[in-house]
Amino acid sequence: MDGIHDMGGMHGFGPVPWVADEPVFHADWERRVWGLMFSTTRPEGTTLDGNRHSLERIPPALYLNFSYFERWLYHLSTVLLAEGAITLEELEAGHARADSTPRTDAAGPELVDPYQVEQYRYDIPVAPVFSIGQTVRSGNPHPAGHTRLPRYARGKTGQIILHHGAHVLPDTNAHGKGESPTHLYTVRFAARELWGSEADANDTVQLDIWECHLEAV
Repeated sequence: MDGIHDMGGMHGFGPVPWVADEPVFHADWERRVWGLMFSTTRPEGTTLDGNRHSLERIPPALYLNFSYFERWLYHLSTVLLAEGAITLEELEAGHARADSTPRTDAAGPELVDPYQVEQYRYDIPVAPVFSIGQTVRSGNPHPAGHTRLPRYARGKTGQIILHHGAHVLPDTNAHGKGESPTHLYTVRFAARELWGSEADANDTVQLDIWECHLEAV
């Protein structure tokens, strides 16, 4: 979707801050949020792509002001609220209601590990349309839902340098419409194709793009 999360190539946000020897977590609550993301019992049908689309729907003003882990906390809170796993009063209080019924479906290690190694690659009885070395052009969709084709790379011409086989298509999987395994390629773009004459003539950008977002040139 065309939202504030897709900021690649946009001007006006200043340089990307860089800190030498920056810690993974700046505070203990960030560490806890990371743990919650991988150990909280999720609603049935939750997928990685669905999680990404949830982050995309954070209101723009909040998205720009939130830190990385604040965005994950917002996402997790809204998912659990929508599922009815927690109430708004419990979220604001920071603990379960005294008269609530304790849950018995806590996610143990046997559930956490499979979540981290989801199967994304499939063998399908459909031959790839494109081949390594072929010149292709990316599509220019503007969906209201999720897509893994970044806005800055739409309608651009590049060359296929790798074929990865068929992988789950995020555009459908994010919305519960099926995994729709589709051939996936790495496409190399000249930086000037993406950014114009101000880009370095020697730079390139490599992107993984699904077959449905490519056409032959």
